Amino acid sequence: MAIEKTENIWHNGKLIPWDNASIHVMSHVVNYGSSVFEGIRCYSLPKGPVIFRASEHIQRLLDSAKVYRMDIDFTRDELIAAMVETISLNGVWPCYIRPIVLRGYGQAGVNPFESPTEVYIVNYPWGKYLGSDAEQGVDVCVSSWTRIAPNTLPAMAKSGANYMNSQLIKMEAILNGYAEGIALDANGYVSEGSGENVFVVRNGVLQTAPLGNSVLPGITRDSVLTIARDLDVPVVEQGIPREMLYLADEVFFTGTAAEITPVRSIDKISVGTGTIGALTKRIQKEFYGIVTGQMPDRFNWLTPVPVRTKHTVTV
Repeated sequence: MAIEKTENIWHNGKLIPWDNASIHVMSHVVNYGSSVFEGIRCYSLPKGPVIFRASEHIQRLLDSAKVYRMDIDFTRDELIAAMVETISLNGVWPCYIRPIVLRGYGQAGVNPFESPTEVYIVNYPWGKYLGSDAEQGVDVCVSSWTRIAPNTLPAMAKSGANYMNSQLIKMEAILNGYAEGIALDANGYVSEGSGENVFVVRNGVLQTAPLGNSVLPGITRDSVLTIARDLDVPVVEQGIPREMLYLADEVFFTGTAAEITPVRSIDKISVGTGTIGALTKRIQKEFYGIVTGQMPDRFNWLTPVPVRTKHTVTV
């Protein structure tokens, strides 16, 4: 889907016009994929816009940068304040927020240390990543592409380079008529989708792959685990064999973009009855209740954004 422009982009502590946010073709990030980033949602509540789990997202951004030895001159609180400022001044919500840390134009060659670190924060309108299928569910496949193996690229870092693997998973799925692909890890266990964590329900137990299965520590993943435990739902983080995807009573994706999206079929095998399951509905109700303001923010997940002007957007 096309990106709808907003007025300002935050860059290294200053707001600049959207069209001025450009980098040189010889920037390190263009040639070697040296970037880390986040995807964050800002929801529109009756009382005003709120950022979902801003602190946890920015901490993961800082953690990703640390793994890649990228120095950031801003603290977590400063970056959260920058997101709030950008959204408020642009006056666009609900929206998607994209903080990016990248290595810019400097030294040629793989060695990144002489290339400057640039920090950008962008916000723009964006709707459902996997379409409006929160009720019906999506049809997916098990990908022929394996997720990145341990000690190759760090799966716990949300880096641009990792998403070349995700692109292969996504393109294969789309070309074969599926909405998404689920990748296995190097040992053949369920890992994740191209941009989502995977949950499986079997006999009332909620299961998801542990971080050791080349899984990104998803913020929405953690939110679902928190909600499930609060509801006294049995939760297990363990290796999931491929065949469990076919035998599961329910399967759903989680992610900032996907939110909570049920899976209807996998490799043309219906998941359960082929309709959204009871536990998936229960967790959806809690999650969407919080992010729409219909339920109290009992986990303190929402950061308010001061209202200045509001641009009309269609998502």
